Amino acid sequence: MAITAAQVKELRDSTGAGMMDAKKALTETDGDMEAAVDWLRTKGLAKAAKKSGRTAAEGLVAVSVEDGKGVAVEVNSETDFVAKNADFQEMVSQITNVARTVGSVEALNEAEIGGKQVSAIITDKIATIGENMSVRRMQVLEGETVVSYVHNAAAPDMGKIGVLVALKGDNAAFGKQVAMHIAAVNPASLSEADLDPAVVEKEKQVQMDIARESGKPEQVIEKMIVGRMKKYMAEVTLVNQQFVVNPDLTVAKAAEEAGVEVTGFVRLEVGEGIEKVEEDFAAEVAKAAQG
Repeated sequence: MAITAAQVKELRDSTGAGMMDAKKALTETDGDMEAAVDWLRTKGLAKAAKKSGRTAAEGLVAVSVEDGKGVAVEVNSETDFVAKNADFQEMVSQITNVARTVGSVEALNEAEIGGKQVSAIITDKIATIGENMSVRRMQVLEGETVVSYVHNAAAPDMGKIGVLVALKGDNAAFGKQVAMHIAAVNPASLSEADLDPAVVEKEKQVQMDIARESGKPEQVIEKMIVGRMKKYMAEVTLVNQQFVVNPDLTVAKAAEEAGVEVTGFVRLEVGEGIEKVEEDFAAEVAKAAQG
């Protein structure tokens, strides 16, 4: 019988299996949903469903650069222990290599490695290793020169923080220094022009409220805000920050002296923005005992 896309989606949603695995299960069982679930379970492919609700806030960020194009990909797992697993690292490396050919996480999950979709590969690895995993984020950066850096590396080109820097000009050594600066300082944007106007306005209002607490006249407060916002921009925008390699220079000035211009950057840190659920060992044992 013909298997519909709706059937495949229903089975994927209920089991967490990959699209091709779900379709095969339905084909093997003549479209019988319950039998298809059992088929997946016997193959070890439905185990992922039990783990899909667990927080995956560890993992790795991997970077890859080729011909002026760089990509950074975050693949999450539940524990740091899995991030040190050679099989997991190999999977992350393969996913990152194929990421150079796509433009979004959605497209990456649908891309194929060795004839199998990335989403299905992730599902298989969940069943094998026993932890929830996901391809969470990817970012692409292009430029005349693109340099990568990984902080706290677990393996070549992958670790806890991955950075890409794009330069106008050719000075990879300087680009690497800027990438290390970005890893350490975590600027909010390249320049003031790239900052979210809503973020800037919010900061301005906060500074206005603080200044008004002093009881000074409004015209004095306005002058105070100009200085405070200039200081804020120097703290959060890359080109205006003091360069960690030489604090006497801003990053923009250091780039000028190095004969290049920084045109963009990407910084991904594992688990950034994910709310981690802390659970002590006793609570974990009690939870397991309850089934």
